Amino acid sequence: MSEREFDIIVYGASGFTGRLVAEYMQAQYGRSVNWAMAGRSEEKLAQVRDEMGVDAATPLVTGNADSADEMAAMAARTKVMITTVGPYQLYGAALVAACAAAGTDYVDLSGEPGWMHGVIDAHDATAKASGARIVHSCGFDSIPFDLGVYYLQMAAQEKFGEPCQQIRTRVRAMNGEFSGGTAASMGATMAAVAKNPELLNVLVNPFSLASGFQGPEQPADNAIYEDEASGQWVAPFIMAPINTKNVHRSNALLGHAYGEDFTYDEMMLAGAGAEGKAMAEFVASVNPLAGDDVPQPGEGPSKESREAGNYDVWFIGTTKSGERLEAAAGGDMDPGYGSTSKMLAESAMCLLTECDGLAGGVYTPAPAMGEKLIKRLCDNAGLYFRMEG
Repeated sequence: MSEREFDIIVYGASGFTGRLVAEYMQAQYGRSVNWAMAGRSEEKLAQVRDEMGVDAATPLVTGNADSADEMAAMAARTKVMITTVGPYQLYGAALVAACAAAGTDYVDLSGEPGWMHGVIDAHDATAKASGARIVHSCGFDSIPFDLGVYYLQMAAQEKFGEPCQQIRTRVRAMNGEFSGGTAASMGATMAAVAKNPELLNVLVNPFSLASGFQGPEQPADNAIYEDEASGQWVAPFIMAPINTKNVHRSNALLGHAYGEDFTYDEMMLAGAGAEGKAMAEFVASVNPLAGDDVPQPGEGPSKESREAGNYDVWFIGTTKSGERLEAAAGGDMDPGYGSTSKMLAESAMCLLTECDGLAGGVYTPAPAMGEKLIKRLCDNAGLYFRMEG
């Protein structure tokens, strides 16, 4: 791909999250990387470029997500495509198909397992043939979780010579807003299920992205309970249905390095005792993606609000031999916007600069980039991955 015009195209750069990706690319890499901003309107892109303080020499590329020809032309111009244009099940089909066919690496923010299941079926073989590395879920869903599990499993292998048979992931802190795109994606998914009820089988199966592998029954994650692993009451975590599927796909793509009997679940910590139980009941009763205050696609919190946010995730692993090992992952900005935009940009940079030996195919973050991406995120993007206990 050395003849490509650009190293990276940021598609959706005039939208809220796309703006943040462009701002990060400018601040972190300037013009040392040959990147371009893309969207439907050149006028709007130019306005955003000026508003975000992006170098005036940054090229602008136009393309309509509904046009297969325009997406193919855009994909052929770059080595790596970043897209924030979702919901992907509504607006992403032509672009991911174009990248798979053109041998263009691709990263997105998808938390849409039904759509991702379709992408794997439709484009995995094409991407393998062309050399395109298609990596879904390169934001808050699912990088901290997918890479956190990978990080803990590497440590378990090193320390005990065996993986953790079970990992219980507990969200200890999450300060910030979910993105408007997340809410819109969930709405689009529900509409898709109404049209095609069989899609529900994909959504309820934790192994639906594991390319045909079906593992053991997984722990229940849809009710509150007093959790012996953490010593606290826990409540369902709204992102668990997508993160869990990505973790199991990672295990499959890694040759079941976590074991074919691996079990995994994610919950929100609510606290101990009666107060913890009450908090867990409250958390379980509230939908953070419903109501009048949820941002719409293209909207988002202020810079001050993004910078005031953070998140912290605790991973509790147990091996077959009964050994316990703990790790944590987190970030220094709100999960849905500030941290997500940095994770997405660094994923693209990792594919561009550090993954020469990676074959084509449809991936999750851990098997695609693993330790290389963990290091980039810690060095550049305000994330941490560390052992505990």
